[in-house]
Amino acid sequence: MRVSRALVLAIVGMLLLTAAGIGSFVWLRGDASDAERSARTYAGGVAQALADGTLPGGLEVADRAGAEQDYDEVLRGMGSLRPTVSVSKVDLANDERTGTVTFAQSWTIHEGKKPWTYTTTMPITRRGSGEHLAWTGTWSHAVIAPELTADERLSAVRDKAVRGDILAEDGTALVTLRPVVRVGIDKTLAKKGSDVSATAAALAEAVGIDPAAYRKAVTAAGSKAFVEAIVYRSESSDLAQLSNIAKKYPEMRLLEDELPLAPTSGFARPILGTVGPATAEIIEKSAGRIRQGSLVGLSGLEAAQDQRLRGSDGFAVNAVQIGSDETRELYAVSAVDGLPVTVSLDEAVQEAAEAALTDVGDKGGASALVAIRPSDMHVLAAASGAGSQGYSTSTLGQYPPGSTFKAVTALALLRSGLTSKTKIDCPKTATVEGRAFKNNDDYPPKRLGSISLTSAIANSCNTALISQLDRLDGADLAEAAAALGLTAQPQLGVPGALGTVPADAAGVDLAASLIGQGRVVTSPMGMATVAASIARGSIGAPVIVIDGREPKPSPPSKPLTRKESEELQALLRAVVTDGSASFLKGVPGDDVLAKTGTAEYGRGDPPPTHAWMIGIQGDVAVAVFVEKGHSGAKTAGPILEEFLRRMP
Repeated sequence: MRVSRALVLAIVGMLLLTAAGIGSFVWLRGDASDAERSARTYAGGVAQALADGTLPGGLEVADRAGAEQDYDEVLRGMGSLRPTVSVSKVDLANDERTGTVTFAQSWTIHEGKKPWTYTTTMPITRRGSGEHLAWTGTWSHAVIAPELTADERLSAVRDKAVRGDILAEDGTALVTLRPVVRVGIDKTLAKKGSDVSATAAALAEAVGIDPAAYRKAVTAAGSKAFVEAIVYRSESSDLAQLSNIAKKYPEMRLLEDELPLAPTSGFARPILGTVGPATAEIIEKSAGRIRQGSLVGLSGLEAAQDQRLRGSDGFAVNAVQIGSDETRELYAVSAVDGLPVTVSLDEAVQEAAEAALTDVGDKGGASALVAIRPSDMHVLAAASGAGSQGYSTSTLGQYPPGSTFKAVTALALLRSGLTSKTKIDCPKTATVEGRAFKNNDDYPPKRLGSISLTSAIANSCNTALISQLDRLDGADLAEAAAALGLTAQPQLGVPGALGTVPADAAGVDLAASLIGQGRVVTSPMGMATVAASIARGSIGAPVIVIDGREPKPSPPSKPLTRKESEELQALLRAVVTDGSASFLKGVPGDDVLAKTGTAEYGRGDPPPTHAWMIGIQGDVAVAVFVEKGHSGAKTAGPILEEFLRRMP
């Protein structure tokens, strides 16, 4: 069967494309001589060996074993990296007894970065003829990389990007490189025959980590490894004791370093997050962009903004003088440092919030304090207490808000036609569809009976609001919540949630909603948003990451009016002047507006309660939450007062 020349060329082209994808190919012209064809075949084998990192066959070397060892030494500094190699051309002399092979080589040092590409040449010499025709190459380091001399080896080193800082609005660095001390075992310092595992156990006991796990890690590490046990801030008082312990164990080392850290270990930690070595999962998902040993954001803002903060590592390939540290650069891609992220958190305000939560400790369960500046909705503080165990209760916690939600209910009632002076009934109990609702045990008996809406809000009469059930439906309440920003989509710039108010609530469900129970849930950030919207007179979207961002919530179907906000402000002021938050009268500065809140949850007789407070003073709106509290006034109230007194 005759095959057309066009078909032959097409098949050859397909073979070339397939081989090129593998890393090397040999172009065999139909009119090539036996010498040229064999030279190209030989060159293809050399290219494949270079791509594999193995010494090619058919070389003019006096000591093959020595040459192999030398080649391994040349490549050692490149780790597992190997080039893609193809035969660019083969030039033979007229007598076809000598020639030169040109190789095109490409190293992908870092995924996504421009590869290191170059060409090298190798002289070849023909041996024999006919069936015994063969070629040999003249081997040198210059075949591996251009101008690489006989006493040089290759070494790829990472050019690490500097991680961007997290800044406050005034430019103060909240998270920046701060000095630390890494404590661990340096196996290069271990004396011959010494029991490194015993040192590992002693160190683990001293720093409070699992001795068995750390001992296993030290034993499994290579002979030149530094196995980190723990990292301390350089000012830690624990370092003096560890220094004394290290004198007994020569393998122990305390290494000075720097890490991106906040002013203190607990400062806004659930919000800002942490930075640490990339986990195996993060490395795998990065598709080569992140490598082992890279520092990445592991949680919070550090994780959410990691790509911006981390920047992009570069690299350099050096020729290193064997037997010395003298180097010359062959190729480099510069690192691109990370960019800063500006946040609204104010260092002094955040510290005041965290200090105010200190006494809650673990006994109160999760706790939080959020402070927003109503004029621009910047979150000045978002603190979560010790009982939150690292969770960002301030931005993510979802709990029934209790009577703090009456600020929303009051707006719905004002819109239904009530005024602050309208008289409504406040009985001891109110029954809806067979379920009895009552007031908090602290409710003053003298405030029962026919009272004004102002008094009902000021003293937090549950039954008075439930008595107005027929004036509202679930949609009215949801509409009022939307007008105060409670149910908007959060735009904080960090993970967050605001609140949920069921528009389909009716009957008992609606009665519970009116007093912030049932299916109504919110985060402390959500209730701080309600207070801030009342203070500013319009809906606002709280924001933490502010780099050129001006988030705007979707306009509610019925926006808050100036008159409505003024009426709500008057109601919340009455809570302080003539109600359940009278203890705030003496706080210095602008008048304080507030609302107490107690929300039942779980089972028990009586059931356990959450404690809430919202407050407004000047251009600050605050929400306080304690998971296990007695009441808003007695548990959350003192925290709010302490915070306002600490405010700079």
